[in-house]
Amino acid sequence: MPFIRAFSKVAKQALLSPGCGCQPITVAIRTISFSPRQVTSDASFHSVSFSETDHPKVLITGGLGQLGVGLATMLRFYCFISCLTPPPPPPPGPFIYSDILDYKNLREIVVNNRITWLVHYSALLSAVGESNVALARDVNITGLHNVLDIAAEHGLRLFVPSTIGAFGPTSPRNPTPDLCVQRPRTIYGVSKVHAELMGEYYHHRYGLDFRCLRYPGIISADSQPGGGTTDYAVAIFHDAVKTGKFECNLKPDTRLPMMYIDDCLRATVEMMEAPADTLSMRTYNINAMSFSPEELAQEVQKQLPDLEVTYDIDQVRQAIADSWPMNFDDSNARNDWGWKHDYDLPELVQTMLNYIGSDSRIAKAN
Repeated sequence: MPFIRAFSKVAKQALLSPGCGCQPITVAIRTISFSPRQVTSDASFHSVSFSETDHPKVLITGGLGQLGVGLATMLRFYCFISCLTPPPPPPPGPFIYSDILDYKNLREIVVNNRITWLVHYSALLSAVGESNVALARDVNITGLHNVLDIAAEHGLRLFVPSTIGAFGPTSPRNPTPDLCVQRPRTIYGVSKVHAELMGEYYHHRYGLDFRCLRYPGIISADSQPGGGTTDYAVAIFHDAVKTGKFECNLKPDTRLPMMYIDDCLRATVEMMEAPADTLSMRTYNINAMSFSPEELAQEVQKQLPDLEVTYDIDQVRQAIADSWPMNFDDSNARNDWGWKHDYDLPELVQTMLNYIGSDSRIAKAN
């Protein structure tokens, strides 16, 4: 994938200085178990800021997902290009099969690897979660409790992503501010609101350095759609290149906020690296662009005029999309820690088609 273009500023200032020891450890989910325990109020909690450590040791849960793979690859790549000249290919790095519901094992991983940052990506997405609510509840909520307690106990800086799915039909939709009514109607959305509130509670109650970004729909060429309502915006590129035909499961005018993965990963690192005193809140909206399936298809057809687009509406996904924001107000993120996106719709489309179709139909079309 094309790596984050504007990451050099963060790299020079923090993670990627010479001698970097930032080696992300990724964790994948395999099985289901339950490990009850309690965090007591008299425990010795502390928050380790980046300035208090030589370099962060990063644990990424959900390491086989779209974002987990991307973040680990990005951190390893930039770590190595700053440490060696000429740079070698980024190494695979440590990878551990674990169970997000096994508190004892997760705690051992944190202690044995001297983890200082924890990025918690493990979750079932919106459409998949609705097909297996019990599993989504276990992974998205009980798994969250495990990482909250471990992060608080060991003074970690914890990042948990939220989403457009954390809002519901009674939320203002265009634009949706950081603070407003949140009444989602999916287990995925409910679990994300729960994560936001629990993280902020742990921050105020125990001093946990909790940080959260509400992601829009994330678009990446590196992975196949994974069960999310916004996955049409990834599938269209693969189908356009492979078959020249695309069937969309949302209505053509369904407008949702979207973001290219490079912007998403860069925002995540910038948010994690931001000094605590610059953060006026612990959960921020971030945004880049907002478009409908019809607008996306029209932009793709500028590059592939023969693309045929049809619509077969999935009522479950359409109902979910209709309850989500049409556009995010991310002015607080832009003002507090300088968030700024790089990719707009035309650049997104060009980048995706170049990456997916570099040796196939797009090359012939050009």
